[in-house]
Amino acid sequence: MFPFAIGWSSPAIATALTVLHVLLASVVTANVLLKKSDVRSALGWIGTVWLAPIFGSLLYYMFGINRVTRRALRLGRLDDGQMRPFAPVAPSAEPNITQLSQVSERITQSPLTDGNKLTVLEGGDEAYPAMLAAISGAQKSVAMSSYVFRDDIAGREFAQILIAAADRGVQVRVLLDGVGVGYVWPNIYYRMRRGGLIAARFLHTWVPWRMPFLNMRNHRKLLIVDGNLAFLGGINIGAENSARLSGAGHIRDVHFRVEGPAVRVVMDAFARDWSFTTDENLNEDCWWPPLKPQGEAFARGLRSGPDADIYKLELILGAALSMAQTRVRIVTPYFLPDLRLQFAIHQASLRGVEVEIVLPAKSNQRLMDWAMRGHLRFFRHLHVQIIVTPPPFDHTKLCTIDGEWCLIGSSNWDARSFRLNFEFDLEIIDRGLTGRLDALIDARIAHGRRLSPDMLAAEPVWKRLRNAAARLLMPYL
Repeated sequence: MFPFAIGWSSPAIATALTVLHVLLASVVTANVLLKKSDVRSALGWIGTVWLAPIFGSLLYYMFGINRVTRRALRLGRLDDGQMRPFAPVAPSAEPNITQLSQVSERITQSPLTDGNKLTVLEGGDEAYPAMLAAISGAQKSVAMSSYVFRDDIAGREFAQILIAAADRGVQVRVLLDGVGVGYVWPNIYYRMRRGGLIAARFLHTWVPWRMPFLNMRNHRKLLIVDGNLAFLGGINIGAENSARLSGAGHIRDVHFRVEGPAVRVVMDAFARDWSFTTDENLNEDCWWPPLKPQGEAFARGLRSGPDADIYKLELILGAALSMAQTRVRIVTPYFLPDLRLQFAIHQASLRGVEVEIVLPAKSNQRLMDWAMRGHLRFFRHLHVQIIVTPPPFDHTKLCTIDGEWCLIGSSNWDARSFRLNFEFDLEIIDRGLTGRLDALIDARIAHGRRLSPDMLAAEPVWKRLRNAAARLLMPYL
């Protein structure tokens, strides 16, 4: 009798469970064969559903299905050509960077804009006051999106200022992630709604067959004020991001203030997410004012996510690694690149490109730390420098190429950012900003220490086994 009969006194129950298992596993197998493009992922899921009766099918239902289907948008301001009010521009950059920009345009189908100004804001102690002041000074509109939005001293201050802006007649829209804000009882969301704010939760539902569970999260952190000023980067809303509010245990991070034509690209990303979530199209003039040049930086928006934008981020990073000539610098809190990006890093190092990867010595997720250490053991033959930085935990996400090109935004170097989350980044071509970020990276390296794969290989066997087992969860970490 099938193993399910063990512990069951009734043969009829055992037979019914056996039939249920075969039916579920067959349905899942058919779905995997038709929808999973990655062969290893497909084989893994098929093995799971057959070897773990019923439970394997439940796991696939919870984590293996992409429940996101973007509806065609009817946003007049996005589809009538007004998103491209500026003539195509070519960056004044080195040939390899110019070629990288051309590749990026083919991948994203988004124009490169010039005349942008970007200001680096380090940590919540710099970012929060600038963001709060911008909201306080808003005259027409405020659009804000955040993955985490705490109901603490920092979150309540943002909520109060957003409510005050709405009370004085400003159009305010706040989009919170359905999981990041708290799936069961999101206090800050209810606080906003009680205050009269128009707020929504991304992919939140109690309908079982539509629940996205932990996957398909909106990881974007965007703020657009009056359609002409934007903030983006890696900083969520919470007291833990401020040394002033949380002390030595705060989270280090970087955010950016954006002025110029690129603001419209940021607003575009928010408007699409808002329309998808609420069916409201933000077409009014208050969201889309005319924009004038404010600086010298070239910028292109990069939307990525488990819909039509999947693989775009990986393709651009792969192209950047392939076209780099002198130096690649990666700063990320979570580093689990798949074989394709790992191969691109290897190729860059073989060509003599200096590759530096800056990671926190200890992140805020123990399982991720184990998986990263297990993964880095396989960098043993790669000529790269891995630097780990001491506490406090560094949540910064940066990539610079040859002192001229950089990528800033919400994306980490892991499968969740590459394929499961909705992310937003800006590709920037500007020596000034890239130099500023390289200096910031230099400061982190100066306080860090080098970690070699040989050091990881010398760890006790039980640690290596633990880390290797955690690494098996790579596709979902």
